[in-house]
Amino acid sequence: MTKPTSRNNLSDPYVKTSLVPHLSIDRETFGVVSERFARYMGTSTFIVQMTVVIALWLLWNTLAPPNIRFDPYTFTFLTLVLSLQASYAAPLILLAQNRQDDRDRVSMEEDRARAAQTKADTEYLARELASLRMNIGDVATRDYVRGELDRMRDDLHELTDALRALGLATPGDGEAGSGREKAAEKTKKAKRGKGSGGAGGVAVTERPTE
Repeated sequence: MTKPTSRNNLSDPYVKTSLVPHLSIDRETFGVVSERFARYMGTSTFIVQMTVVIALWLLWNTLAPPNIRFDPYTFTFLTLVLSLQASYAAPLILLAQNRQDDRDRVSMEEDRARAAQTKADTEYLARELASLRMNIGDVATRDYVRGELDRMRDDLHELTDALRALGLATPGDGEAGSGREKAAEKTKKAKRGKGSGGAGGVAVTERPTE
């Protein structure tokens, strides 16, 4: 029976080996750099600078003496540089767009949650206002109480007049209550006046003469 080796032993975890060393790249930093690069490429400054560089490149390799030209006609090196620049620019722009899409998605979710919370708060306030309106409708206000008292007084006067017409009440019965109240007020004022007079009076004593 053959002894299982580390390669065919199922109890040993499989470790993937690679000839290329693993590079740890900070995705956030790389994303920020790509966004800055994409933002810079979308400006007029980059277009003007690239146009100036290409114009100088063409003029130098066309009008300069042949012995100092580094990229003569057909401009192969210039074509290679532009292709390299485009091959790097496209993925960086896509990466920046993906990061912007992620931010937009998070912002939309926050806006949706905020809108739902605002709607719930509005519905709650509407219900509270409706309940307050119903409760206020059941409370007797000052004007309502005054109106009821006036109505009761009018009914009392009408009843008194009806009793007088039937001969069951004398003309002074309707004013008996008010007369008693006036008499009670006069009595209170008289007592109050006596009390103030007694308190405010000054005892005068005669000084004996020698």
